[in-house]
Amino acid sequence: MILLGSRCFPLYQCLLICLLLGSLSTENIKATVGTNVILPCHYDAKYYGRLSVCWGRGAIPNSGCANEVISSDGTSVISTLSNRYILMGNLGQGDVSLTIMQVEESDSGMYGCRVHIPGWFNDQKHHNTLTVVAASPNPLKLEIREVKERTVSVRWSPVFDGGRPIKSYRIEIKNKQTSWDTAVTTEFSSPDRAQVLIDLRPARTYNLRIFAINSVGMSGSSNVLTVTTKEAAPEGPPLDMQLEALTPYSIKVTWKPPRADLRNGVLRSYSISYRENDPVGRVWQHQSISATRELESIVLTNLKPSTMYEVFIQAKTNAGIGPSSRASLCSTLAHITSTAQTITSTSPAATEWIQDTSFTASPIKTTSPAATEWIQETSFTTVRTTSTPETVTASTVWEQSAIIIFSVPPDPPLLELKEVTNNTISIIWIPGSEGDSPITGYYLEYKAEHASWDYTKRVVDFSPNQTKATIIEITPSTYNLRMFAKNSLGTSKASNVLTITTGEAGHQMVNHATTAPADTNATANVKEDHSHHLAAIMVPLALVVLTIVMATIWKLQRMKKTQGSLSTWMTNRAVRYRGADSLQEL
Repeated sequence: MILLGSRCFPLYQCLLICLLLGSLSTENIKATVGTNVILPCHYDAKYYGRLSVCWGRGAIPNSGCANEVISSDGTSVISTLSNRYILMGNLGQGDVSLTIMQVEESDSGMYGCRVHIPGWFNDQKHHNTLTVVAASPNPLKLEIREVKERTVSVRWSPVFDGGRPIKSYRIEIKNKQTSWDTAVTTEFSSPDRAQVLIDLRPARTYNLRIFAINSVGMSGSSNVLTVTTKEAAPEGPPLDMQLEALTPYSIKVTWKPPRADLRNGVLRSYSISYRENDPVGRVWQHQSISATRELESIVLTNLKPSTMYEVFIQAKTNAGIGPSSRASLCSTLAHITSTAQTITSTSPAATEWIQDTSFTASPIKTTSPAATEWIQETSFTTVRTTSTPETVTASTVWEQSAIIIFSVPPDPPLLELKEVTNNTISIIWIPGSEGDSPITGYYLEYKAEHASWDYTKRVVDFSPNQTKATIIEITPSTYNLRMFAKNSLGTSKASNVLTITTGEAGHQMVNHATTAPADTNATANVKEDHSHHLAAIMVPLALVVLTIVMATIWKLQRMKKTQGSLSTWMTNRAVRYRGADSLQEL
């Protein structure tokens, strides 16, 4: 028997190897990071009934499972290494496939499934080789934060990065009526998930989308936002203004609307301003008409004959009023005079009013406590046919100016450039003193380098706790930036001015930035010259006002002593003082 066993041993060994090889199978599976993957494993539950199963990482050993991740008694799961490992198949039907949730690159490797079948060498073994590769990020979900006249603020929530860190983002924006081939594209690497797009046009409708990029590739497109910027005041003046004198008392004015691309919204009305062309401070008169057609007109009436008038016009939208047209001059027609006929009235009640020659003193405004306003009224003399002439006395009024004390607004912040990359501008700022009230926010103004701050500036608002921002400008150019702080009492002065040149779309360039305080000597000289000019004007003016006030007080006191009463200062004239009971308080 022993000899027989020795001779048959090679036969048993071959049979065992055949049984082992017959029950072992392998399968290769490839998955991307973040997906759920199923590693298959089945047995014949109808023949064997419910059997216990285990899954492990690595090759299946002679017994059990190496580095076991999950096991089942045939009815339910009895142990698991992580809730990412699940047996989602029907155990009663022999489906013991392993599901791994949201796989990572570290999940790559060999997995073994062992089904415990009663008897020697009967266990069913199945190997799965899993390869997990990184993918491009998932598409972003884009939201609108704020829409203004020339800016759009957007944000997005974090998404799965595909197993590789997101390196940059790509924003595309276009006019709604055009294709994406015409879109302006900007890439930026800021980690902030909120951006401000600038240099848009008011009252325009845009489409906007964004992509995320990692080392594997670019995500699919986000949802497409459709945004319409708010209206702004017109940037252009009315065109082709013409003046025509109709009569000695009227002038006809005609004009066309501003250029369509400079209207910045729907034109609602026009403001027409006119006055006599006289260097002696004539007051402007104003009229307003609705904007209804492409050629507008108005007739100015109640004018003076043979008088030169200057006229200018401004267009209005709901957001504000635009720049004026160039002032034009036109003279009314000459008045045709005729010989006046003398009419004698026999009615005893007839009255003739004769206006005396008089003047009206221009008021002097000042913040000095002793400042006064002098107003001399025009006097009239009435001549009646049944009585002696009587004089209606004029009155002289002194008004004392009130002193207004203002609270202190905040100091301007210190604006600094952090980085310029292509069309992306990153800035930071250091808050100044908050003044007499907490700072409630900041706003940034920017414009083209050679443009005026009056009509071409853009504004971006920031919260009081924000000290940095990333701005995306659509059109590469050179810009001036400045910032203001605001609180409940007012707005600070402008901060230092940054001059920033951004790169052209699709190209990288060396960016530079300069701030107004950079040349401290030049800035100091400008401020010093400005202060000297201001002092040269204000000091003599203050001395003149003070001299006049003191001379007036001395005169009044002297008259009080010599005449005893101010009521005798002027015959048939009344003196009144507003704001006090006694002139001695002057």
